[in-house]
Amino acid sequence: MNITQILAAELSAAPAQIEAAVSLLDDGATVPFIARYRKEATGGLDDTQLRTLAERLQYLRELQERKAAVLKSIEEQGKLSDDLKAKIEAADNKTALEDLYLPYKPKRRTKAQAAREHGLQPLADLLLAEQPQDVETAAAPYLNENVPDTKAALDGARAILMEQFAEDAALIGRLREKLWNEAEVHAQVVAGEEAKGEKFKDYFDHREPVRTMPGHRALAVLRGRNEGVLHIALKYQADDTPITQQSEYEQLIATQFTVSDGHNWLRDTVRLAWRAKIFLSLELEALGRLKEAADSDAINVFARNLKDLLLAAPAGRLPTLGLDPGYRNGVKCAVVSDTGKLLDTAIVYLHQENAMLAALSRLIKAHGVKLIAIGNGTASRETDKIAAELVRGLPEMGLHKIVVSEAGASVYSASELAAREFPDLDVALRGAVSIARRLQDPLAELVKIDPKSIGVGQYQHDVNQSQLAKSLDAVVQDCV
Repeated sequence: MNITQILAAELSAAPAQIEAAVSLLDDGATVPFIARYRKEATGGLDDTQLRTLAERLQYLRELQERKAAVLKSIEEQGKLSDDLKAKIEAADNKTALEDLYLPYKPKRRTKAQAAREHGLQPLADLLLAEQPQDVETAAAPYLNENVPDTKAALDGARAILMEQFAEDAALIGRLREKLWNEAEVHAQVVAGEEAKGEKFKDYFDHREPVRTMPGHRALAVLRGRNEGVLHIALKYQADDTPITQQSEYEQLIATQFTVSDGHNWLRDTVRLAWRAKIFLSLELEALGRLKEAADSDAINVFARNLKDLLLAAPAGRLPTLGLDPGYRNGVKCAVVSDTGKLLDTAIVYLHQENAMLAALSRLIKAHGVKLIAIGNGTASRETDKIAAELVRGLPEMGLHKIVVSEAGASVYSASELAAREFPDLDVALRGAVSIARRLQDPLAELVKIDPKSIGVGQYQHDVNQSQLAKSLDAVVQDCV
């Protein structure tokens, strides 16, 4: 596999452009740096192409390394044929590669493996190839000290065939896509957990196609399962379908291995292979795929929110009063100069409205404040009401009040960076400083904060954290 040629085809670029970009990335250059300052080297690849290139490069290199490991493993087993090697080398994704490797992957001792060791592989081959109606008579010649009766022989042969059905790469690929396109996620409340799971009541009996399930609902039901409130399962046929009726998935398996309609023993083997082995594996894969898709959707939302926040228009160089609202611990106040330097601080209380108005008026007059930045957290509305009274009561100051996002302010206030800048300032007051500064110049202030604490969203703690951090860091670099 030539990674350069694959990337060139995917990005509609020349191989020389790809090689130049890969070389720069390998040397430690970032996508924003290459997009801005190395256009002549990459032939003008833009930031979108470079981001795609960086992601696909990592994936393809991991795929290449995995192929080498798979080929080595199968070769050491003495089972690597030219045809299998060609299929492995042609695999264009990790899922297809693992499907090919599945029959050769070292595994725990299985019933099928034990049956083979007891000489039952020829019986399994005979039952599948000739499909005799009297299976007990067919099994009789295969009895030995490890296989005492025909029941044991047939159970061993069945275990071998079930494993054979479950390890057919082409078949599993078709079943996987069919299940993904047709199955429904069925969420149900765990008995006795109704009160504990009140916030998940919309999903106490919820069915929805897995393929089209929106990310926010997927993360919600998965969280409910993790908290022990919901039970989640994939449904691939109607609830009123008799369990004895053959499903379309079982028919696919039967067709793949030419199992005749009238051979009950083989039909039962197909049914067991699907319901007890293949479906359980594909169900886990489908739910994992659903989680990955939901993660990507959520992370894209966080990234857009973060970008909008970072690129908000700055209010400019004006003296600003930052208000970090609160009830029990009061409203934390900080005045910063037009350059962001801390000038004064105070703590006032909403239940002492007159005293609060007087204290804020003194701060505004003493430092020529022109802007009031109000954090949008708890008690924001009450604080905004007081600020409106200040604007009306001090017309000569030309005041303007604006509610700003305080996402990440508490994280910043307790950070090492804030401690170095304000070693003698109370942690709570540092947050008010940040609120004031982010109105003056959002980007300059918010880049000090962990992007994950700014990329706010209801399901942030449910998503892949390393993927989230990578995405949000990229947004920050792009904005800077």
